[in-house]
Parts: sequence; structure tokens; C-alpha cells
Amino acid sequence: MGFHLKTDQELIHLYINGKEAALAELIKRHKSKIYTSIYLLVKDEYLAEDIFQDTFIKIINTLKAGKYNEEGKFLPWALRIGHNLVIDHYRKQKRSPVIVNSEGFDIFDVLGIHDESMEEKMVKEQTYKDIKALIHYLPSEQKEVLIMRHFGDLSFKEIADLTNVSINTALGRMRYALNNLRKMIAEKEMLLKN
Repeated sequence: MGFHLKTDQELIHLYINGKEAALAELIKRHKSKIYTSIYLLVKDEYLAEDIFQDTFIKIINTLKAGKYNEEGKFLPWALRIGHNLVIDHYRKQKRSPVIVNSEGFDIFDVLGIHDESMEEKMVKEQTYKDIKALIHYLPSEQKEVLIMRHFGDLSFKEIADLTNVSINTALGRMRYALNNLRKMIAEKEMLLKN
């Protein structure tokens, strides 16, 4: 059978109806995009490979349970599963990815925190640790945009496509995420001063 000529949707139906080889074609077709999107978020080959495998186990289980109903939208659905597993991983680890990404983008520039004196430098180092912890308290859709943008280096267009929202919504979530982080940092500083 010429599986490579089939659409994703046809392959899914074939797989659900017992044609195991249809799944191999789906994996082959989308592996690089799904793996790359996970790797961009975790920046670690072994971890990306693990999460990629977990993603396909989850995809297989969902297909076998007959719970897949995203008509013709296999790739965005698969990418979303991968990204949710990345977020779950960091939630389990109780830590966030590093704050500075490969381009040396520093989240402090966005938050407007700059160190001057020694005392402020210490505050900044403490705040740095706090920000990693505080990211966990953000609502999941804000956390997802923040992780994809700053730790995954994805553009807002890519984030919008992956999360099935408009670019404006993705930008809005980012704005809320940064505002919430600023608020949480301010509250923490108030607590430290009292």
C-alpha cells in the first residue's frame, strides 16, 4: 500500500482499523517537526528524545482509545501533546528551564530589572531563583507562551499556530504572563521589606 500518498487522516483511520504500518508512516512524516519543537523547549537531546517517545505513546493510546477527533489537524494536536508533556516534566522537576536562552536573551531585560550596587546584585540573584519558581504559578496557557517564547525561541506566529490561537491572543498571554511575574516579584519584595 502506498502509505506515503495517504493524508494524515487516512493514515489514522487505517491505523485504528489495525494497519500498524500506517502509524510508522505518520511517525516518519512528522518526527522531525515534533522532535524539534520539543528539543527547542528543553535544549537537551536525551530529554527531548524521552519526551518525544512519551508523546508518541500518548498519541498511540489516544488513537487506540478512539478519542482522537481533530479532523485533519494531526500535527498541531501532536505538537500540543509534546508541549504539554514538556510542561508536565518541568512541573514534576519543580524547576523551569534556564532563564537565559541560547541567544543570551535575558528575561530580566523584559522585566526591567537591572543591577547596580552589590546589594542590588544579591537581590537580582535571589530574584533570578524566585522567577524560576514563580513561573510555576502562572496559568498554564501563560506559562506555555513564556516557555515557548523565551526558552524555545519560537516566534509569536509559531506559538499562535502551535497553540491554535491568534497572534494577538499569544501576545496577550505573554503580556499577562510578564505582568503577573512583575506583580509576584513586587509582592515578594514587599514581604521581604516587612
